[in-house]
Amino acid sequence: MKLRIIQPTHYKNDGALYKTRTRSLVGLTLPYLAALTPPGWEIELVDEQVQDLACDARADLVALSTWTINSLRAWDIAKHFRRRGIPVVVGGPHTFFHAEEAAEHCDAVCIGEAESVWPTMLTDAAAGRLKRFYRPKRAHDLVALPVPRYDLVDLRRYGRFRTYAVQSSRGCPFACEFCSERFYVGTAYRGRPVDDIVHEIETIGARNVFFADSMFAAQKPRTMQLMERLIPLRIRWSTLWTTYLCLDDEFMDLAKRSGLLHVNMGMESVDQATLRAMNKNFNKVHRYEEIIASLRKRGISYSFNFVFGFDGEDPAIFDQTLEFLRRHKVPVAYFYILAPHKGTAFYDRMKRDGRIIDEKLMRRTPGMVCYIRPKYCSPRQLERSVQRMYERFYTLPSMLRRLPPPITKAHIASWVLNFSQRRMRNRLRQNFDWA
Repeated sequence: MKLRIIQPTHYKNDGALYKTRTRSLVGLTLPYLAALTPPGWEIELVDEQVQDLACDARADLVALSTWTINSLRAWDIAKHFRRRGIPVVVGGPHTFFHAEEAAEHCDAVCIGEAESVWPTMLTDAAAGRLKRFYRPKRAHDLVALPVPRYDLVDLRRYGRFRTYAVQSSRGCPFACEFCSERFYVGTAYRGRPVDDIVHEIETIGARNVFFADSMFAAQKPRTMQLMERLIPLRIRWSTLWTTYLCLDDEFMDLAKRSGLLHVNMGMESVDQATLRAMNKNFNKVHRYEEIIASLRKRGISYSFNFVFGFDGEDPAIFDQTLEFLRRHKVPVAYFYILAPHKGTAFYDRMKRDGRIIDEKLMRRTPGMVCYIRPKYCSPRQLERSVQRMYERFYTLPSMLRRLPPPITKAHIASWVLNFSQRRMRNRLRQNFDWA
């Protein structure tokens, strides 16, 4: 039986497929699904962003991993293979909230984690008895997860300094009003055994690791144990965590010794009232300067995320945020427009108040798009304000003022991320009619 597991790319605004020659991050989903596949299947993995999809190739079953941004492309791929009489199964974050929609375009839908249902889906597919929906009965305990099948991945497409995604946990202990991730990764925080994580890193021979967790270090003692075990591996790693961890000297010193290269944090706003409204009051604006000092003292590259469009914001928030970033010479920042995600209290409120714009295409188009009607400006004005933040923050003079000389690996990482965001700025120019 021939199984093709495909990660679709997405459509650009002009209708063309988004393609790149290489990626720096080796995706986890495809090789991990291959590792979960029982013997007896011939497996082909296709990352459509960096590979061409041979739609006429032989297959007995096609599996698509789907996010909302690539869902329209996924449905077109599914349509093609089903016309050839080949069954198609779909999973991924999009199906968790849009299972009925997905079922219109495929033969079976996986809703949630794959570990306990993927072998059953394959058995049913081989027997010609696929059910419409497959949903695990309980969250997986993350014990003894198989090592991803990177032997099936063409690693030449991921550059010389490729980074491997590794999961050390699932779930998120927080309940930010606008975030839906905690629903499909689980509201209960689950950590993998430290021995299993170390074994995976050693087996795949990774020198650069991205811990792809919603919240790295939600269980501090376990995370401290993991970081101790990382020291002899001599790897460079990056991840996401919340800002208050940077105020813990013991934790931060160990993170540095274990090889932490870069950390991304959801700072979200420089206004405490806005943080309170989004149920993220554990971020303390008056301690932001201490957080930055902690990172800078240890020579750790870092980036902050900011979200705009909350009801209580003042239009001056854009200039205030840029002034904060420039004053503290923050190396990297990402700017987002608040978007309603299904399952969240924010989505329910926007839906109830009739403030969602074009729900059918919501989050399916690339670029900086506003999907709600803000209270303090028009959707177009919010888009332009965020676009201009990219324009102003990632100029060469701004980079030269903010960034230290690219001598250490951490400093080089910050420069690389800045040039990446300059390319993002250029793509935004192509996607929107800037005045």
